[in-house]
Amino acid sequence: MNWPIGQVHLNVADLKRSVDFYQRVIGLVVQDERDSTVTMGAQDGVALLNLMERSQGERSRGGTGLYHFAILLPSRLDLARVLKHFADTVTPLQGLSDHYVSEAIYLADPEGNGIEIYRDRPRSDWQFPDGKLNMGTVYMDVDGVMGELDGNDPTFTGLPEGTIMGHVHLHVYNIPAAEHFYRDLLGMEVMVHYGGAASFVSWEGYHHHLGLNTWKPGAPSAITPNTLGLRWYEVDLGTNRATTIERLQAAGLALENQDEGVLVRDPVGNGVLFV
Repeated sequence: MNWPIGQVHLNVADLKRSVDFYQRVIGLVVQDERDSTVTMGAQDGVALLNLMERSQGERSRGGTGLYHFAILLPSRLDLARVLKHFADTVTPLQGLSDHYVSEAIYLADPEGNGIEIYRDRPRSDWQFPDGKLNMGTVYMDVDGVMGELDGNDPTFTGLPEGTIMGHVHLHVYNIPAAEHFYRDLLGMEVMVHYGGAASFVSWEGYHHHLGLNTWKPGAPSAITPNTLGLRWYEVDLGTNRATTIERLQAAGLALENQDEGVLVRDPVGNGVLFV
């Protein structure tokens, strides 16, 4: 399987402000502009984010929507350059974390969409006590990360070649229902549980391609084309695409043809676009 997670599509109230933020602060490059939509990506042309303006839209309420999308950098040195850039530009951050399998920076865009920028440790360094992947959250070793700049060019020139969309983290309201959808229908594996409140799932043994949590209070609100925040995220299942769509159809789920692919929604309405 190729890397399964592709572009994240967001509805935004102010397209100009959002594009400026993602260019100036995050380091994305505008790749395409048409109508009220802008596609942005890394320096090597890999598309990561699609922004569509919905000036009259409202954010979803209750247990649905985006918690954050996570941009995966090629190296710890790249993470250090991003962190220095955020310090130099006095960018407000929400957290600096070490998850044992990765190191991550957390922040939000001007409309409150969560963003994680991270680097992975080599899989050979991941630990599996009692056969379970060891993931957690402790403070990032900031001095260690910034030490990567010693003897290297610290200049931040945007997100580097090799940057991809690493994972997406969603509000799902009900963990068992979400796991049934993502595990039994999409063919993912549950990697980690955090009590009954969160679950991390993936394909092919990655620490997680999707995070699922119930941390947002309230029952899910309806998702409409004008709902601000997550419109959908792209998944490329390669040769598994056809059989996955057959399972979804057999389960009675509604599928919708879009220009880019086939859209299905998880139990609370988060959109998954098979490309």
